[in-house]
Amino acid sequence: MNMFARKPNRIKKFDYSHPNFYFVTICTKDRREHFGEIFDCEMVLNNAGQAAEDFWEEIPKHYDNVELDEFIIMPNHLHGIVILETKAGGLQSNLSQIIGSYKNIVSKHLHTGGFANFAWQKSFYDNVIRDEKSLRRIREYIRNNPRKWGLDRNNRENLWM
Repeated sequence: MNMFARKPNRIKKFDYSHPNFYFVTICTKDRREHFGEIFDCEMVLNNAGQAAEDFWEEIPKHYDNVELDEFIIMPNHLHGIVILETKAGGLQSNLSQIIGSYKNIVSKHLHTGGFANFAWQKSFYDNVIRDEKSLRRIREYIRNNPRKWGLDRNNRENLWM
């Protein structure tokens, strides 16, 4: 196997259009901090971060079977809980389609808005949330993410620790 081959991020043979709660992490390329900064344990969004947040909040307007739960835009990544539901008569979408469209619209918006160097990391990370206890733990993790930025593995200052 090629030592540079990417490990698949999705569970084999899992139907990512199946109704479920999904914990998603989307990172910027090279963990560049495009979205703002942590100040006094709070995330302060810049224009790019505000656009990323606004487009995230609009996802349910474009997909009948999607709801959003807890999320946070961090300096170089986003954590969010995406809920796929079964809706009669609505178009069913899968998680990769939703995240791909989100990344695409944010990229286009930022590129035309003066952030020519903006790029996402390929793909995204997900975790299928299987029970209420996990859901509570992940919500808490998302809420506390800015307070733990100094220890976050996505913090570029920690890459060589």
